[in-house]
Amino acid sequence: MTLGPLMVDVAGKVLTPEDRDVLRHPLVGSVILFTRNYENPEQLAALVDDIRALRAPPLLVAVDHEGGRVQRFRSGFSVLPPARRIGLEFDLNAQQGIAMARSIAWLMAAELRALHIDFSFAPCVDLDYGVSEIIGDRAYHSNPEHVARLALAAVQGMRKAGMAATAKHFPGHGAVVADSHLALPVDRRELADLTADLLPYRRLIPNELAAVMMGHVLFPAVDSVPASFSRRWVGEVLRGELDFRGVVFADDLTMEGASVMGGVVARAEAALEAGCDVLPVCNRRASVVAVIDGLKSLPGPASQLRILRMRGKDAPDRATLLASREYNECRDWLARCERPPELTLS
Repeated sequence: MTLGPLMVDVAGKVLTPEDRDVLRHPLVGSVILFTRNYENPEQLAALVDDIRALRAPPLLVAVDHEGGRVQRFRSGFSVLPPARRIGLEFDLNAQQGIAMARSIAWLMAAELRALHIDFSFAPCVDLDYGVSEIIGDRAYHSNPEHVARLALAAVQGMRKAGMAATAKHFPGHGAVVADSHLALPVDRRELADLTADLLPYRRLIPNELAAVMMGHVLFPAVDSVPASFSRRWVGEVLRGELDFRGVVFADDLTMEGASVMGGVVARAEAALEAGCDVLPVCNRRASVVAVIDGLKSLPGPASQLRILRMRGKDAPDRATLLASREYNECRDWLARCERPPELTLS
């Protein structure tokens, strides 16, 4: 059985009979976990192993676990700083900021891989324009070159821990006020004015970036539909101009920013037509069932191969990880993050 394009959620800390039925459907290929699915590392490991045992090849398991406001598992995990804290470190000492970005990303990925979670949706490479309700301190910096350098370090750290990275939210969510969970953000800039937002992707893609998540943001000067559903953005700009050959994730199709495309089945069809490989449908089981029953389009073999490349690599178990020298060095970075950046006057 191949891995299908749907990414779905599960109800709680153990799988229900309904969860199992949904996860066995061939249109499903991956599962995203949330805070409600977590009690402690032992319970999480059992849940992930149960999900993986349902299918061959095993379903992929993912989580949004950037750090800062976006960290689904906390008790029993390292509490990670927001990206902005790393950007502040970079401003004071670029070499140290890059080392921090790499180490924190390694730590995030290593803790998740120790429990067999395949990937986290990170890093966020949106620019900090100081206006976005949803991005804010999730952005490393306002300077695109700095974001690119820090994000590349994070990608390298994740890769070292056995995890593929996903840059988001293409082509950029930082310059709009609205939160796409609640409304459709509109960015009225021309394509030529988005050079800064695209620069991190231009740097990451040649460095084997595995995946990109699209944003539910409308750029009316570029296309008449939000980026997640745009053949112009996915096919012409991302795949064509930027020569990206990895996995393209739509953002969650139940978000309000996607509602302009119609019902959830129409959204799923439009995202696939645009060139997305994976369609997250989260927190509405009725929407998952509707897509399973109504989806007519299917991605081709190339898309399925791309999805398989998101599988996590071999990694140490949790006990081995916690005892490792590198893990304890990362704890020093976390302690540093808890303090304000150290300003050195010369």
